[in-house]
Amino acid sequence: MERASYAGTDYRKALNIEDLARIARRRLPHFVHEYLEGGADDERTLDRNRRVFDDYRFEPKTLTRVGPRDLSTTLLGRQHALPLVIGPTGYNGMMTKNGDLKLAAAASAANIPFVLSNVATTSLEEIADVEDLRAWMQIYFYRDRDYVRKLVERCRTARYETLVVTTDSAIYGNREWDLRNFRKPMQPTLRNLLHLLTRPRWIADVLIPDGMPTFKNLGDLLPPGKQSVQGASAIIGQQLDPSLNWDDIAWLRDHWQGKLIVKGILAPAEAEQAATLGVDGVVLSNHGGRQLDSACSPLEVLPDARKAVGERCQLFIDSGFRRGTDIVKALALGADAVWLGRATLYGLAAGGQAGVAHALDLLRGEVDRTIGLLGLNQASELGPEVLGPDRRHT
Repeated sequence: MERASYAGTDYRKALNIEDLARIARRRLPHFVHEYLEGGADDERTLDRNRRVFDDYRFEPKTLTRVGPRDLSTTLLGRQHALPLVIGPTGYNGMMTKNGDLKLAAAASAANIPFVLSNVATTSLEEIADVEDLRAWMQIYFYRDRDYVRKLVERCRTARYETLVVTTDSAIYGNREWDLRNFRKPMQPTLRNLLHLLTRPRWIADVLIPDGMPTFKNLGDLLPPGKQSVQGASAIIGQQLDPSLNWDDIAWLRDHWQGKLIVKGILAPAEAEQAATLGVDGVVLSNHGGRQLDSACSPLEVLPDARKAVGERCQLFIDSGFRRGTDIVKALALGADAVWLGRATLYGLAAGGQAGVAHALDLLRGEVDRTIGLLGLNQASELGPEVLGPDRRHT
């Protein structure tokens, strides 16, 4: 009898994130699944993001009197249950109705931060109202700087504490596998429309009764009648400003008195410059392999970035995390927390809010078990000494 992974659709039977990914694929229309999974060009960056974890090995200690593990951590001055953040992902209303709210509610229940995407299908005010949630807000710098100014003011009025500036998508990546599914921006090919008919549960969940989700935080950036995901996608790409530079970050630092995180950095020298500018956090990221192909993995630059920023700001990382062992390796190399993207989206697509909670529970269990097997009692005890000698000082 050959080994076989779970082939059903019950998210509760998923034993790991990849099980949830397979369930998500069975539920989603092809063009939505391709948007979720796809990377840029030949997807070398996407592939490297997963393979890089195999370059690191653990060196456990086994006689250390391990007891109950403490996975808690302090992020931007607040205590959280796990060294995890649900990062910003757009178009979540295409995964399930009110996808952003379901992600936020699951984050709140798990006592971890949630970052709302600038291209969310839920308003930032609705997310701010989620009980006990620590909500952070992502922004892009568009050509229309007045829109950026108004968005910052909306965040201030809604009492957000933290803004996250994404810097690595000022020029939109070439996601060919995504593009092949559409005749025009967000207009699926006939083949994809026929496949859509095989997903009646998704149609009932997402499209009935209100049709395609709409963007709720883009305001005056979009012309009348172009607020839907279908109508706005091309306009958003045209509005992204490739002239984004350090002066813009300094301008935002001057105009925003709350916490400020810069996301999308890979060069340690840029991480150091961000820390010198006074940001509160840096996210090492290659945008999940969706922007520049053949980019290095954030994990590869993490040790040097940690040295560059020191303790001047917190250092976060994303891109490719699917296992608790992945998360532990990043923490050992100097990350303060890992930001999740596809991992929690698989849970969202597979089972809504409960599916996200299940994904977080799976990762929590894996991190807890890994730390215990390494001979530690606290996530805060992790350092390069838990890795094999060939990787401690890379």
